[in-house]
Amino acid sequence: MVHAPQRPPVGAPPVRINLYSDTQTRPTSAMKEAMMRAQVGDEQHGDDPTVHALCDRMAALMGKEAAVFMPSGTMCNVAATLTHCRPGEEIIAHETAHILTSEGGAHAALGGFQILPLKGARGMYSPDELRAHIRGKSRHTPTQRLVEVEQTANIGGGAVWPKSVLDEIAGIAKEHGLATHMDGARLMNACVASGCSAADMAAGFDSVWLDFTKGLGAPLGAVLCGSAEFIDEAWRWKQRLGGAMRQAGICAAACLYSLDHHVDRLAEDHANAKALARGLAQIPGMKVEEPDTNLVFFDPAGAGMSAAALVGRLRMEGVQLSMLGGRIRACTHLDVTAAMIEETLQLLRAAVARG
Repeated sequence: MVHAPQRPPVGAPPVRINLYSDTQTRPTSAMKEAMMRAQVGDEQHGDDPTVHALCDRMAALMGKEAAVFMPSGTMCNVAATLTHCRPGEEIIAHETAHILTSEGGAHAALGGFQILPLKGARGMYSPDELRAHIRGKSRHTPTQRLVEVEQTANIGGGAVWPKSVLDEIAGIAKEHGLATHMDGARLMNACVASGCSAADMAAGFDSVWLDFTKGLGAPLGAVLCGSAEFIDEAWRWKQRLGGAMRQAGICAAACLYSLDHHVDRLAEDHANAKALARGLAQIPGMKVEEPDTNLVFFDPAGAGMSAAALVGRLRMEGVQLSMLGGRIRACTHLDVTAAMIEETLQLLRAAVARG
């Protein structure tokens, strides 16, 4: 049975502090003003100047030839994998990758290809792990076509793949004739945390995309980048998937605004995440993973509470958290202030003390 999104618990107050995800961000007043001023046209017909401006800027930012505006990051992943691969072929990715855990089996349902899951700490596999799983060509096994990474690694705790590791992985892939794809949903978080530019981070990858609805705070939209030939074929998949839009410049304007105003401030989210992790680590028995970026994972079992019970307790206090893989996840973003982090810690300490 497929379940609809859950509604708030009966009697739960409105959410005051939303740490559920950075997808919960809402457009700022200035972003909405930029959207209202946008020049627009028919995006599907190629007549929207603001969409063209966004795609040109993103291609330059990522160091690629071309780009295409998509409604969502998931559509970027789906269109990219469908462009790279053919039925019966195989993608190599981490076992917690978004394409494997969170896209409804699109790779199998739409593409007829499979994903070979690799292990590795914090959502990242090593170059040695990749090399060990590249097979020789045989009619008995699927053709390996694509190597995929997720930057940052969400279920891995928002971990940042080091550029040196990305370069080595891309080199191994090229050595064996495999294409490369970067799920860059939170790529700018990785860039701000590491000081590495997006173009340098994605240099070894044939395709890469950036999501604007997470830390960058736009209401919708993601941009997929690659060679001109790749993007031309990805456009065909965008059409097939129903992703072609009309006056999309209204949304593209929000994305452009976020590039101008919401990238450098990601450092504030990272600082808030570290403050939250420090406070959590002071609660006896609380197991906390040190954050690289804006995601804080923690487990309260050692403090005498289940993760589900603690999430439920905080929700009744107006604080929304999420759970992934039995751990609690708190996600900082532009709608979360340092004062909110302190209040959340106070409520968490009180909830654990009550047991």
